[in-house]
Amino acid sequence: MAGRTIQDLAKAMGKIDFAMLTTRTEGGLLATRPMSNNSEVEWDGDSYYFTYEDTRTVSDIERDCHVALSFQGRAGILGAPPLFVAVEGEASIIRDKAAFADHWSPDIDRWFPDGIDTLGMALIKVHAVRVHYWDGEEEGEVEPLTA
Repeated sequence: MAGRTIQDLAKAMGKIDFAMLTTRTEGGLLATRPMSNNSEVEWDGDSYYFTYEDTRTVSDIERDCHVALSFQGRAGILGAPPLFVAVEGEASIIRDKAAFADHWSPDIDRWFPDGIDTLGMALIKVHAVRVHYWDGEEEGEVEPLTA
């Protein structure tokens, strides 16, 4: 479908919970790790991931905000074609408890035992600036998003 929108893509992404987040390290190499979007599937081009402030992820983003996300879903589900989504984005680190509360899910209590009051917690926001998808035999790129 030519001219697919973020909303179309979000609907197709369904319940994909995990993404692979790639940052650039201090040495210029790439570092990739799985991140949960806390079951936030109402995607509008912004993704949110909880982490701890003392991680390489945070230091990488503070040095270079350009990141990549990759999502994969639907493979093998009742013969449905696979869906792949590649996102180039700009990341920022949020340290505001009100924002934590807005994106909190009880599913992540096991990693952050004191909830939004967990010491050293941070929230990564990735704003998509380029999104490419492969949905079965269809592929395309959604229009660039504004910050």
